[in-house]
Amino acid sequence: MSDIIHLLPDSVANQIAAGEVIQRPASVIKELVENAVDAGATSIQIILKDAGRTLIQVIDDGKGMSPTDARLAFERHSTSKIRSADDLFSLRTMGFRGEALASIAAISQVELRTRRVDDEVGTCIRMSASQCEGQEAISTPVGSNFAVKNIFFNVPARRKFLKSNQVELSNILNEFERMALINTQISFILVHNDSELYNLPATNLRQRIVALFGKSLNQQLLSLGTETSLVKISGYVGRPEAARKRGALQYFFVNGRYMRHPYFHKAVTICYEHLIPVGEMPNYFINLTVDPETIDVNIHPTKTEIKFENEQPIWQILSASVKEALGKFSTAPSIDFDMEDAPEIPTSKPGTHVLPPTVHVDTTYNPFRAGGGGSSVKRPNYDWQQLYSSFNNTKEGSTVQPDSDNDFPSKLDFSDGYVSNFSSEGEQSVFPEFESKLNQSGRTVLQLKGKYIMTSSTEGLMVIDQHRAHGIILFERFMAGISSREMASQRVLFPEIMQLTVSQSETLHGIWEELIALGFDLADMGQNSYSINAIPAGIEGIDVRDLIGQMLVTASEKEHDAKASLQKRMAWTLAETAAVPVGQSLSQEEMSSMVDDLLSLKTPAYTPEGKSVFIIISYDELQKRFN
Repeated sequence: MSDIIHLLPDSVANQIAAGEVIQRPASVIKELVENAVDAGATSIQIILKDAGRTLIQVIDDGKGMSPTDARLAFERHSTSKIRSADDLFSLRTMGFRGEALASIAAISQVELRTRRVDDEVGTCIRMSASQCEGQEAISTPVGSNFAVKNIFFNVPARRKFLKSNQVELSNILNEFERMALINTQISFILVHNDSELYNLPATNLRQRIVALFGKSLNQQLLSLGTETSLVKISGYVGRPEAARKRGALQYFFVNGRYMRHPYFHKAVTICYEHLIPVGEMPNYFINLTVDPETIDVNIHPTKTEIKFENEQPIWQILSASVKEALGKFSTAPSIDFDMEDAPEIPTSKPGTHVLPPTVHVDTTYNPFRAGGGGSSVKRPNYDWQQLYSSFNNTKEGSTVQPDSDNDFPSKLDFSDGYVSNFSSEGEQSVFPEFESKLNQSGRTVLQLKGKYIMTSSTEGLMVIDQHRAHGIILFERFMAGISSREMASQRVLFPEIMQLTVSQSETLHGIWEELIALGFDLADMGQNSYSINAIPAGIEGIDVRDLIGQMLVTASEKEHDAKASLQKRMAWTLAETAAVPVGQSLSQEEMSSMVDDLLSLKTPAYTPEGKSVFIIISYDELQKRFN
């Protein structure tokens, strides 16, 4: 029997390693830009074709490489960053494993042009599927120029799982924003399909944030500045009023490296308790500077999960720093003692005689005489006989008769803190908990605290979440309108102008057709500005710019980008926003119509997100409760 264990060829081993390091075009950009940062670049240019599928080119003005280093850089575990295992615990560079270039070369065609400042000529090396196809001397500027073409050309299964250009570009822009935020000393240019998306000069962090995410963010930033023996904290947190339900801008960096850290995230968000509504998240851009020996970066292939030696004390310092920023820049109103342009208030000096104000009295006014003293107030002329007759009729019909099907009064009305009970004639008496309303078909509907609607069913008591119920009703209407291409639109009297970031603008163009199908009418005004000329009928009164912002987040955060799935997600975002809010009191007709519409749906029990729309408490369970 022959042996069955054998060594894998280097090309296969590199493809396996590439599966961990290079997941999509954004991963290539991350690795190449980090290498440029380590090489001391002051300017980095990124050129893309077809969201990186066809071309990813990264040009820097760093120190460059010699011909020998250029060839050796594409071998696995070849690096200039570390020399021993101990160096892993004192890292001061972005890269250190020596796997990135080998992984990139294993799944694409790479051309590298590079030259050091002391060399008269540079070198050009071409790699394809880990194989060197040639190397020659050329004339090239100082630095490195990587051109990565046809990513995953030799791994069809990996290329097949790439998403649409819009989704892949969105991931690239997210990665680009992280690197541009922390490396403010470097100028960045990003070009996609011959269109310049970003041109960021070297600047400070605040100006870089504004350049990436819009000028409106400038007034919403509160600065952080804390330095201890364990950690130095710098950056910005957002004002409470700038918190978002979705798509909050949240960035953590440690020693210039982007990271995800749920524990430190909790330290920030806990400071906003009682300052922002439940479900909203604050913006923050926080950089932690610690001793490299106190963190471990080498625990995940993407290097975004980092272990801290002094995690708990840093948590407390971070929390205290954020609370200090929120307290120092509190938006509570203060007393203004500025006397400039203030009105003059007359005052009396000690010893001076102050005259009392003169009061003029109309001695001819008689309040008991109609029109007396020239007054325009007249006594009402009551028909006491009619009032007395109405009182008798009301008294005789004031008894509340129970419904024939149950023990509930015929019409109840919920309110916050007390409940009113009305009979069909309109008489009122006070009850302590709920309000009931009887619809035209005879079904009793009850509203509790402006959130739930209760009605009877053949199986027991049905409790309906009114916000979710209205949302799923609208969702079905929107989906039907999209399918028939007959979604009604409502023109706005004054078009609203919406300013987006580059990333949002690219996402918007990716879902443009879906927005038109939903009933929106948008116009591109240039410079990432758009006018909203029409909105879907029936959503008047909603903040349309915020609604479209939520749709952009929905479109960019999901991996599955099939058109039908995208339309479904966007229709649900629109329906959920337009649905009646929690706490809104509904009339008899509104509640009755909502219940009827809900029960007429094919699948009324769950929202598209899988949340329950209603529950049913059986008669047996109710009986057990009373026993």
